Amino acid sequence: MLSQRSSCSTPTLDLHGCTRDETLMKLNETLKVWVDTAMKGEYPFVISATIVCGCGNQVLCETVEKWIKSTRNVCNAPKSSGPKIRFSHHAVQ
Repeated sequence: MLSQRSSCSTPTLDLHGCTRDETLMKLNETLKVWVDTAMKGEYPFVISATIVCGCGNQVLCETVEKWIKSTRNVCNAPKSSGPKIRFSHHAVQ
């Protein structure tokens, strides 16, 4: 589930109850929304998003971590800012 209360709030993707395959599908689908949001914003076209994995057997957390590492222009937020990711997209000219 993707929630975004207003253009000023941080988008959140809740992956509770998802399988590994559902998680990857939702991440890739949501990435399109995040790219669109970032590109409609101001330079440097960076937004933060929160991905909620829950606890349990860590399969989702590991899946999200690998997805972040392997997805261009997506990175973990600094540790001090909590469990968020930073997404940046720069227009290619």
